[in-house]
Amino acid sequence: MSNELLINVTRQECRVALLEGGQVVEFYIERKGDSSYVGNIYKGKVVKVLKGMQACFVDIGLDKAAFLYVDDIKGGIKELYPFLEGDEETEIIPKFEELSKSRKPEEIKLDFKDISIEELVQEGQEILVQVAKDPMGTKGARVTSRITLPGRYVVLMPGMEHIGVSRKIEDEEKRKELKELAAKIKPPGFGLIMRTVSEDATEEEIQKDIDFLFLLWDNIQKKKDKTHAPSLIHSEFDLVLRSLRDFMSQNVDRMIIDSYIEWQRLKEFAQVYFPRIADKIELYEGEEPIFDAFGIEVDLDRALERKVWLKSGGYIVIDQTEAMTVIDVNTGKFVGKENLEDTILRTNLEAVKEIAYQIRLRNLGGIILIDFIDMEKEENKQKIINAMTEVMKKDRAKTTIYNITELGIVQMTRKRTRESLEHILCDSCPYCEGKGRVKSIRSVAYEILRKLKFMTVPQGAELTVVANPSVADLLTDEERDSIEEIENIKKIRITIKKDSMLHQENYSLHKNIS
Repeated sequence: MSNELLINVTRQECRVALLEGGQVVEFYIERKGDSSYVGNIYKGKVVKVLKGMQACFVDIGLDKAAFLYVDDIKGGIKELYPFLEGDEETEIIPKFEELSKSRKPEEIKLDFKDISIEELVQEGQEILVQVAKDPMGTKGARVTSRITLPGRYVVLMPGMEHIGVSRKIEDEEKRKELKELAAKIKPPGFGLIMRTVSEDATEEEIQKDIDFLFLLWDNIQKKKDKTHAPSLIHSEFDLVLRSLRDFMSQNVDRMIIDSYIEWQRLKEFAQVYFPRIADKIELYEGEEPIFDAFGIEVDLDRALERKVWLKSGGYIVIDQTEAMTVIDVNTGKFVGKENLEDTILRTNLEAVKEIAYQIRLRNLGGIILIDFIDMEKEENKQKIINAMTEVMKKDRAKTTIYNITELGIVQMTRKRTRESLEHILCDSCPYCEGKGRVKSIRSVAYEILRKLKFMTVPQGAELTVVANPSVADLLTDEERDSIEEIENIKKIRITIKKDSMLHQENYSLHKNIS
């Protein structure tokens, strides 16, 4: 089956789904007023240097200061200090305390690996940074001074001399050919990474891509010199144009969009910069909503469920925490036809494919722990690792998979630049406040009884308990004797009232003294 890129555009949001063989494998959403900052370039001001963490906070004009780690500064040293010379291992770094002295900056040599944060930046300094990760939760954006400008065929890296080729291109001859081409056409003082789609591009197309990015960088430099921090210097393409640039590879047969205005914009953009793929852009004119027509809404609903069933009857459970994602594999209804080890292996192998699919679709990032069902044979454990490594090759994000532990757990990391699908589409439950559980009706009822028992009230007073109907029913039925006992001991009257608007855990006690 063909691979397709579907784009749904409304006034409120833009949604993009990448389909492989008719199944959605990646999903992106950009909402009005809540778009991604990744790729944006800012002129920022250092507001605080954290020596202990070897990092600094940079004001780039967002609600929260961005976080800049020392290694992300070292990579962009030449942009911070354009007079520097040297290779990637040893750089000439000016210490601020030395700048006022007679020695020339180029006379101060330091081991690149030993440079500390305070030798690179000072509070109040203005620097050019690019957002690498969006703000997430309570954390501000992660930024870097290693500026990268992605085109369709190449990524241009100002101030670096690195040449790279996408890891998705596996043919060694082709990799060598692309490296030689990059070295030939690379502008002096710039690094170059050949993207996956460059594999089938002509030298002319790649050169045109570089020329466009070089002109873009020149405009960024001019704007940077004219503005004061904090200010936005360059804004990354919106999701519609990014989809055309980043996802329309030789493996994608067509792009279908349901907005006539955006379809026109895409066609015009493609005809100027990517004429070979302009004919792949189609306008959807069906009566049924595009995501319903292709069955995407159903897949998105499944991607928000905690439990995912496997065809064999087994299932996986996915739990996201703030620090990591934990995935548990269970045999469920699958009992197998042969021995136990074979049943477990089959379930684990089936789970591998579903887990890889769910990781991409849900955009799970950071640390991921996968608790496979325990296996006895080492060769079977290796089969799981090999299968996991193979299926994750399709993933655009960088992943690292480690060997299975003695407890049967596979540890892996996946580069995270944006929030997961769950965090984008869902809010924490206002009922359980994100805990996933609430106190039982009986626990809340007993808590109320304890408070009533130890409350200090004068004789003859009337107490009113207002509680959730389920809790109130338990108090007036099963625990009626307990209520009466408290009334007799304290010589008071207790009235139980129901409030269906109350959270199950919430209640109130009111004293009515006559």
